[in-house]
Amino acid sequence: MLPTNTDVLVVGAGPTGLATALTLARRGADVTVLDQQAEPPQTSRAAVVHAYTLEVLDRIGVAAPLVAQGVRAPRFTVRDRDRTLLSVPFHRLPSRFPYALLVSQAVTEAVLVARLADLGVRVRRPCRLTDLTPTGDGVLARVDGAELRARYVVGADGLHSTVRRAAGIGFAGPGDEESFVLADVRVDSVLPRDEAALFLARPGPLVWAPLPDGVVRLVAAVPTAPREPDAAYLQALLDERGPARRPDRVTDVLWGSRFLVRHRIADTFRSGPVLLAGDAGHVHSPAGGQGMNLGICDAVAVGSALADVLGGGPETLLDDYSARHRPMAEDVLSFAAGLTRMATASPARRPLRDGLLRLVGAVPPARRRVALRLSGLSHREPS
Repeated sequence: MLPTNTDVLVVGAGPTGLATALTLARRGADVTVLDQQAEPPQTSRAAVVHAYTLEVLDRIGVAAPLVAQGVRAPRFTVRDRDRTLLSVPFHRLPSRFPYALLVSQAVTEAVLVARLADLGVRVRRPCRLTDLTPTGDGVLARVDGAELRARYVVGADGLHSTVRRAAGIGFAGPGDEESFVLADVRVDSVLPRDEAALFLARPGPLVWAPLPDGVVRLVAAVPTAPREPDAAYLQALLDERGPARRPDRVTDVLWGSRFLVRHRIADTFRSGPVLLAGDAGHVHSPAGGQGMNLGICDAVAVGSALADVLGGGPETLLDDYSARHRPMAEDVLSFAAGLTRMATASPARRPLRDGLLRLVGAVPPARRRVALRLSGLSHREPS
């Protein structure tokens, strides 16, 4: 049964919503988490947690148990079939986590749920938010016909956010959509099992990311993705975009799906007592593996700001959150769009692109800058 009052209502129990709730619960706030799905999904598209995100998760006690369940990748490569155009090393990052952690989003969510349970907070499912009404001291939320009063609401409910729409916050961006296919497979491959690779191909990019237990996550931009890609379809993608001299061979498909992406960003991340985080505030191409990472960084920041305000701090802290994290989202959107454009360069421009990537790889300061950007450490606030 739902409570009738709460300090903070978090709508959405993906990584962003769970990390927001955990940040608040650790600070003693009364937090309620809702999700409209009856069960958490066991398949999910995010598969990498970058160094800066691990630093952020470490603040809420989640990094260590997550690292224990993932694959540490000390480098990221950009390839054109058999040619390595750029190798980005992570092992010298100025971080306690000098690698990218390759781990399923479902595992990330399970670790967050377990930590919340330790604090006596559970996700309430299935619960559908239908409306929000501002009040003098917060918000009146209507959930499946019941009423719940909250001092603040965090919308972590994704692309089609009910919270964002109810708050009247615009969500601008180009009208065109990108179609992606994703799958977890087992493959016979000569590619290293401790690094993720981005294959650049004229039809579109292909991400190849090893996960624990010999699983490989494939993500590819395609004109029209099938609802459930089979082994033959995925093999054709690898034959078209992956290694050529010693091609991968798909031996098993564990699951597959599709999704559409628009590049969009909310006009603001705050409207009175309503705040946005994660995909509710920004969506973009999965190129570079930045989406979930940015959402988790949003989550811990907004959770910390709300905990400070609930503890007597000024409301301006919530404006500071919006003022800092919306530009971060704009930067990531631009970065992801640039990676997609680079991947789909025309044949006439590919020699220039390839030469530029090799030049970046040969110049240590440039290579370091790319590593900082991919890892998210370029967004780290000065000490």
